[in-house]
Amino acid sequence: MSSVKKNESATKEKNRVEPGTLYLVATPIGNLGDLSERAIKVLSEVDFIAAEDTRNSLRLLTHLGISRPMVSYFEHNKRERGEQIADRLAAGESCALITDAGTPAISDPGEDMVALCAEKGIRVTSIPGPVASITALTLSGLPTGRFTFEGFLSVNKAERRERLGELVSERRTMLFHEAPHKLRATLKDLCDTFGADRRIAICRELTKLNEEILRLTLDEAVAYYTETEPRGEYVLVVEGAKNVTSTAFWEGMDVPTHVAHYMAQGLSKMDAIKKVAKDRGLAKNDVYQQMI
Repeated sequence: MSSVKKNESATKEKNRVEPGTLYLVATPIGNLGDLSERAIKVLSEVDFIAAEDTRNSLRLLTHLGISRPMVSYFEHNKRERGEQIADRLAAGESCALITDAGTPAISDPGEDMVALCAEKGIRVTSIPGPVASITALTLSGLPTGRFTFEGFLSVNKAERRERLGELVSERRTMLFHEAPHKLRATLKDLCDTFGADRRIAICRELTKLNEEILRLTLDEAVAYYTETEPRGEYVLVVEGAKNVTSTAFWEGMDVPTHVAHYMAQGLSKMDAIKKVAKDRGLAKNDVYQQMI
């Protein structure tokens, strides 16, 4: 048999839907033409499909002429439904896990489903395809050799500031997801934390008709969206830090001032003491004694 025929045979074998397997199927982030032939085959042949939102996914499947049993799997039912899906997989059924758009398990409860399957020894494989963050990175014009994916920032102000504070010295390009109604606040927080001159690529409605890539500084981005109403889904690609010094922000502070810094960000006194203890490598009781 020729090498070409051997490869074709191996590909057909690989594309066959296997019982007792969870398939992570990437779906388009905007352009339906980005759905792979292999993804369509798997969606057509699995025993059932687990979807983040069955209504949204039903529109995609109807467009493709696919009719398969569906169950919902999302953040608020993932514990109970995850066990149910795992039981069906263990019994020999095959399942395709999909999200509303993009690759399952990226900023998505699919992460927990994969961990559960790993724990139970259930086979998981991926049908790769669109990923919004990587698509944005390639379009950003910023360094792509090293990057860190940060997903969505917390809506809790104290947690948000804490997380951004941890990234002040991050040298790698940073990727964030953001919804339109939170974009202005996020851009301001990024500008306040990283500085006005830090570069950002704002990637909107990727692969869709209204796709837009803006390459700005953070202060320019804040000014632009002060005048422009945010619309659509965003990926923010932020330049990493340059000329980073190793000095911690709290060096030069005494312990009470260090604790007061975290309390000003909204932490309780005890939570602030825990943070200070972690920063300084001290026991919590040592910090507490210095506060008395």
